[in-house]
Amino acid sequence: MNKNRYALIMAGGVGSRFWPVSRTEFPKQFIDFFGVGKTLIQSTYDRFLNICLPENIFVVTNEIYIDLIKAQLPLLKDNQILAEPMMRNTAPCIAYGAMKIEELNPDAVIVVAPSDHTIANQSAFVKAIEKSMDIATQQNCLITLGIKPNRPDTGYGYIQYIDEVLDGDSEVHKVKTFTEKPNLELAKSFLQSGDFLWNAGIFIWSAKAINKALEKHLPDMHEIFSGGKTAYNTANEKAFIGNAYQLCTNISIDFGIMEKADNVYVLPSDFGWSDLGTWASIYEMAEKDYVGNAVIPSEQVMMYDSSNCMVNMPKDKLVILQGMHDYIVVEENNTLLICKRAEEQNVKNIVADVKAKFGGKFI
Repeated sequence: MNKNRYALIMAGGVGSRFWPVSRTEFPKQFIDFFGVGKTLIQSTYDRFLNICLPENIFVVTNEIYIDLIKAQLPLLKDNQILAEPMMRNTAPCIAYGAMKIEELNPDAVIVVAPSDHTIANQSAFVKAIEKSMDIATQQNCLITLGIKPNRPDTGYGYIQYIDEVLDGDSEVHKVKTFTEKPNLELAKSFLQSGDFLWNAGIFIWSAKAINKALEKHLPDMHEIFSGGKTAYNTANEKAFIGNAYQLCTNISIDFGIMEKADNVYVLPSDFGWSDLGTWASIYEMAEKDYVGNAVIPSEQVMMYDSSNCMVNMPKDKLVILQGMHDYIVVEENNTLLICKRAEEQNVKNIVADVKAKFGGKFI
């Protein structure tokens, strides 16, 4: 296996849309939503074992999740866990990871990926990543994977590409624009145009290329993190990062780098990707009964005159539902949420109301 290949898994999110199952102290990346015996982050880690050496897989997370990371990924050494003292979006965590990895290996090529997505076709995923890493090794470019859309989804960002392709590869196209989550009419026009892809938030680049892009487009952030070259991979790293994050702006890698750089390319891909951003995405991927109910786990849940429901209940609880159609019913730690599937977008507002009324007790 190529010793220059590295993975940086981002695992610092809270996943409030999956409340009450996903909570601040135990967010969605640490949950086995489908009852398969692996959490989302464990599945992500296992995917990258097909691409990178175990010692070349790094996880960046909030420092409050270090014990969860160690429990779920026991093969990781302490130096492979990058602890953020506070949430500062994706640009700082990628800057941290890229500079730390470059200090270990100046020839490193890195794939950056979220910890909480699902991939149905593992072999196609590995093929796309390896192809992109080979290109990034040879050329000074920033590559992102774009997912071929099959519906006008308003929950995803979009990437528009042009006919211009990367030298030597007709499949890798130059990116024209990035668009945040559009309204339905705009999403429909994107689908009809044929030159838009879903933004999967998966990036591939050499350590040198991304650090050069940081220096050009986010010079203040580059200066902050490059100041830690003598601290990375030493006992002084934690103290340095604690100070560095105090100085960082809160900015995404998309806005800070990808929308500005002129060497950004996209590889159109199709490997059964889902970002699992909502209960609707869980429902879409889960096994369903003959009337469309997805029940996880199903041992002690009884459904009568009910259809097209998403039900997630504790394994030891007997639950009987009658006359429920198109509902989400979930419970965790004696907190029960029942809402219409069509109104799921209100869950984040519900969480905010609960927090305002009860503090952090139920969050």
